[in-house]
Amino acid sequence: MSGSLRANVGKKDAKALRKQGMVPCVLYGGKEQIQFAIPQLQMSKFVVTPEAATVKIDLGERQVEAVLHDLQLHPVTDAFLHADFLEIVPGKPVTISVPVVFLGSSEGVKAGGKLTRKMRKVKVRGLAEDLPQNIEINIEKLNIGDSVRVGDLRSDKLSFLDNENMTIVSVKMSRNVEETPAATTAAPAAAAAAPAAAKTDAKAPAKK
Repeated sequence: MSGSLRANVGKKDAKALRKQGMVPCVLYGGKEQIQFAIPQLQMSKFVVTPEAATVKIDLGERQVEAVLHDLQLHPVTDAFLHADFLEIVPGKPVTISVPVVFLGSSEGVKAGGKLTRKMRKVKVRGLAEDLPQNIEINIEKLNIGDSVRVGDLRSDKLSFLDNENMTIVSVKMSRNVEETPAATTAAPAAAAAAPAAAKTDAKAPAKK
């Protein structure tokens, strides 16, 4: 993203920037705080990109790599009011929310179950150079009744900060399967045919 340094700061200046289609921003975490502004359109593209965890910001005189730390939205229009970015400093731990990506097709879904996605992002902490663009979770062996929780995730370089009991994804019996006798008998058979372990990107066991 391309940003422009702010000559003035304050509520009046921020309001004027918004009228011009700009988002007032602040970058901190480095040696000094930097006040700048980014076009609303660029911010929109970054926010809606599910794989985006870090971003490079061109401030003219310097380029920085950062993570979005906080974003304030208008309560009615959802327009961006203000954004806080945290500069990534090599060797310094960073806390960010990383998108979750599912790999494979669930055995439980093939048997008629319904895949329910509970979390789209997980909060992690680690060195800047170790931050992933996303967390991959293999759901191929998830059967009906299985789930993957935060506590199932494993990484040698990251700490997962969400409650370990929070469910990321689960497979439940769909209503159609429950109402069809033939389907309900097929579901346990499918569950018995495959191991009930859910693989994440670090081969974590699933919890039921």
